[in-house]
Amino acid sequence: MVRLCAKILTETELYEMDMEVRNLIDWICVSEQIKENNNTIRNLTGEYKKIEPDCREGVRVQLERMKELCKERNNL
Repeated sequence: MVRLCAKILTETELYEMDMEVRNLIDWICVSEQIKENNNTIRNLTGEYKKIEPDCREGVRVQLERMKELCKERNNL
């Protein structure tokens, strides 16, 4: 569909002459960009879900260590 739009843009003057054609081509191009953006978001979300549990566990370990240090300090 995008190739067809590109062909219409390069080989005809319909984009400049017909507002409906212009709107349709613009909509197709925007919808393709939205699809690409959604795929990128899905990929990033997948990567985040892979590393997020390890990050949370690291934070938990650090918090427990800080609690221990605070207890030691309070006992002084």
